[in-house]
Amino acid sequence: MKHLPLMTALLCLCIISYSGYSQDNSTAEKAWMAYKTPGDIHKMLATDVGEWKTEATAWMEPGSAPSKSTGSCTNRMLLDGRFLETHHTATMMGMPFEGWGTIGYDNAKKVFVSSWIDNFGTGLMYMEGTWDDAQKAIVSKGKFPDPESGKDMEMKEVYKIIDNNTRIMEMYVTMPDGKDFKTMELKYTRK
Repeated sequence: MKHLPLMTALLCLCIISYSGYSQDNSTAEKAWMAYKTPGDIHKMLATDVGEWKTEATAWMEPGSAPSKSTGSCTNRMLLDGRFLETHHTATMMGMPFEGWGTIGYDNAKKVFVSSWIDNFGTGLMYMEGTWDDAQKAIVSKGKFPDPESGKDMEMKEVYKIIDNNTRIMEMYVTMPDGKDFKTMELKYTRK
């Protein structure tokens, strides 16, 4: 009997500890569910699913004449609606071009995340972005290695949703003077 108060105190401590663990566990479960569940932004990305015709205009340096090319793009959703995969084919600068990209929305970080690889390089481009309501666009920023200098160059992508059948992607690099130089504009038209 003389140990009863001690045992009661230990039992209360265990119950309180378990109660705190359960609440923390419940909070963690809710956070993971919110993280893994596709939402309205993922549904917006899914509106790009399908076949698209592309028209590209590219500039090699400020003041240069643009080169133009046409191609096609096939988009599909991956992983139960979490990511949009895009596959591009074209002829650019007289050479066959093929590229693969993914874009999704990270529910934890609250940013768009995208990656890009193509047969014009051996690196992976990674960008993060936010929605710009005024432009109706995803504005993303990232870095990529400049093959000439070996240093990273800052870049920006503006992906505008014009209407259900038209998208425009603009790509910029930040020049040494800090100004953005538009290197490419890609117009997508749904087939």
